[in-house]
Amino acid sequence: MDFDFSDEQKVIRDEARKLLAAQCDLKRVRRVLEGEASFDRELWQTIAEAGWIGSAIGEEHGGLGLGRVTLCVIAEELGRALAPVPVAASIYLAAEALALSNHEALAAELLPKLASGELIGTLALTEGVKPLHALDAIETKVIDGRLTGSKLPVLFGHIADFALVAAKNAAGVVGLYRLDLNAQGVERTLLDSIDPTLPLARIEFTRVACTLLIEDATALLPKLLDRAAVFLAFEQIGAATAALEMSCDYARIRQAFGRPIGSFQAIKHKLAEMYTKIEIARSNAFYAAWALEADAPELALAAAAARLAATDAFEWTAKETIQTHGGIGATWEADPHLFYRRSRALASLLDTSLAWRDRLVHELELHFAA
Repeated sequence: MDFDFSDEQKVIRDEARKLLAAQCDLKRVRRVLEGEASFDRELWQTIAEAGWIGSAIGEEHGGLGLGRVTLCVIAEELGRALAPVPVAASIYLAAEALALSNHEALAAELLPKLASGELIGTLALTEGVKPLHALDAIETKVIDGRLTGSKLPVLFGHIADFALVAAKNAAGVVGLYRLDLNAQGVERTLLDSIDPTLPLARIEFTRVACTLLIEDATALLPKLLDRAAVFLAFEQIGAATAALEMSCDYARIRQAFGRPIGSFQAIKHKLAEMYTKIEIARSNAFYAAWALEADAPELALAAAAARLAATDAFEWTAKETIQTHGGIGATWEADPHLFYRRSRALASLLDTSLAWRDRLVHELELHFAA
């Protein structure tokens, strides 16, 4: 296995990095954080026109058909820039769910609009503190083609055009249903969250007309979470790398006792451990990207390992970035808290670390029992 990106993917990575450096600096991230807008619409349109959000969507559905590893490349650069755009909700979740469902009519209707950025989709699974993988805990129901229940938190749920909602039918089988979020009977509430650039919402449904995407989603939903976990792992690695670079730059210029603080052993050890965690996460993410592209049996195991390693690397790096900056690192005016916010927000998406550890242990048991 070649655990590296191809030359073509590296060119895409370099171009994405240049574009985001020019059009999505941290001042722009702050404008979304401190303003009324839920995401950067101008940046969303720019990356849509560049074809990024449709990179893994097939050409027959209006995408570029470049494969999911290319989307991983783009995800890392979006993470590096802390890009305040709904790629995770619309592409990692909604588009991937449509691709997995084999519902050709809905895929033909929605995927081209997702690829172009015309529509924003999201996935609504959880109903509060219950783990996402605990599908038997779902209480939302579909009766006579109409859905009733509530979902929270839903990523970008307050601005998405449609949602794919997990609900039980009359027989108690968990399926996935497409709903227009602007329809009568839908009530959306923006929730307070640690990172307003990745906003969360509560959505109430009262007898809302819906379209069946897949009648029994019990096998599809875990696979969907695995796919999304791989993309998010690359976002976390990109953001952690940017935080490490910020820490290194600051350690070179900040002086104490007449010397740059980067010359002190304690700071060197911090930076070295940050780098080590990131590289461990990167190796796990490369393996998961291979499993994702190949649709390999190892995907569940690889995705869990990548998710856990990337979450650990980003959370650790974000915290140590604040520590490296000292007192100023804890202020609103300094930038380290932007990375800490994003690290906590991404860690809480797609289930808890405890749930992913359980999944990893389960997959390891299956692997060694085979």
